[in-house]
Amino acid sequence: MTPVHLRFATLTGADLLPLLPALGRLRIEVFREWPYLYDGDEQYEREYLAAYAGTPGAAMVVAFAGEEPVGAATCQPMTETHGAVREGFAASGLDPAGWCYFGESVLRRAYRGQGAGKAFFAGREAHARALGLSGATFCAVERDPADPRRPPGYRPLDPFWASLGYVKRPEIACTLDWREVGQDRDTPHRLTFWTRTL
Repeated sequence: MTPVHLRFATLTGADLLPLLPALGRLRIEVFREWPYLYDGDEQYEREYLAAYAGTPGAAMVVAFAGEEPVGAATCQPMTETHGAVREGFAASGLDPAGWCYFGESVLRRAYRGQGAGKAFFAGREAHARALGLSGATFCAVERDPADPRRPPGYRPLDPFWASLGYVKRPEIACTLDWREVGQDRDTPHRLTFWTRTL
C-alpha cells in the first residue's frame, strides 16, 4: 500500500466535540482486536470521550488522512483521570500530581507502520511538559501468551515502548472491567503500567 500522508493535531476542549462520534467508532474498531477484544458501544464511547473535552488539562493527538480522523491518542493529568487508574498508580507510592496519564492510542490498520505511534507519543509528551508535569505513564492489558485467541504473528508493542524510553513496572497495576467479544457481561482485566521521566 502507498503510504498516506497523515496530519497530526493536538486538540483540547470544544475543538474535540465535532470529532467524538468518529473517534468513538474508531475506538470500537481498534479495541475489538487482540489484545483488548473489547465489545464496544457507541453511546458509551461518546460519553467517555466527551470527558476529555470537558477536562481542563486533557488533550487528544488526532491523526487525519485528509479531513478524516483515522487515529487518536489521549492524555490528561493523572489527578484528573478515572479512579481505578489513578488509585492503582497511587497505590505504588508514586504521587499522581507529577504525572501525565496517556490513555488510549488507536489507529486504523491501513495507516499503521508509518510513524504515527511516535507522533502520538511526541505530541502527548509535549502536552505533558506544557502542563509542567515531570513524568508520563500508561498501562497495557496483560494477556497469557498461550491464549488461543492470540492471532498468529502478533507482535507485542513492548519493544516499541521501550525504544521510546518507557520502562515496564510490573509492580504497578490497575484493574478495569469491560465486555469482551462473545461475552454477555463485563469481566475484570489487569493492566500493567509503564513509566518515563520527562
